[in-house]
Amino acid sequence: MPAYHSKFDTEMKVLPLGNTNMGKLPIRTNFKGPAPQTTQEDVIDEALAYFKPNIFFREFEIKGPADRTMIYLIFYITECLRKLLKSANKTAGQKDLYALALSHHLPIPGENGFPLNSMFKAPPTKQDEDEMRAYLQQIRQELGARLCELAFPDPHAGPTKWWICFARRRFMDKGLVRQGVEL
Repeated sequence: MPAYHSKFDTEMKVLPLGNTNMGKLPIRTNFKGPAPQTTQEDVIDEALAYFKPNIFFREFEIKGPADRTMIYLIFYITECLRKLLKSANKTAGQKDLYALALSHHLPIPGENGFPLNSMFKAPPTKQDEDEMRAYLQQIRQELGARLCELAFPDPHAGPTKWWICFARRRFMDKGLVRQGVEL
């Protein structure tokens, strides 16, 4: 069975993220940043929907720039779930994920420590790097907010086991940060 790929590579024109091969896709968000706005389903909805089946794959054929964005989001979801393991309720989870989204310790494509540098093109200029950082921060903030809604159906209880059970899994046997490193 093949992995689930992003439909945005075939259904819409994907803007390049600076001079990289990663897609700059429109998202539904209230967070400030360089992402184009939309009111329809976006790549974050797609990453959350395809996370559970895709997390089991050891290989993922990249078919376009939107797939690269979705791969980054899947890696980030695993880091969020690791963080939510320690969250007592939805409010604490939201605070933890907001702090994680703003963290400067998460590598971007092209930096040492990014797990798939061979598949991602590094930003060639400082301006492209700044644009990529701002875009990735914006989608991390939005993804964290949406993931909290899914992981905490009861705002006063801990996270649901149907999401937390994936906290220890690694997509393609890799992660945004090395195993054992705490953010």
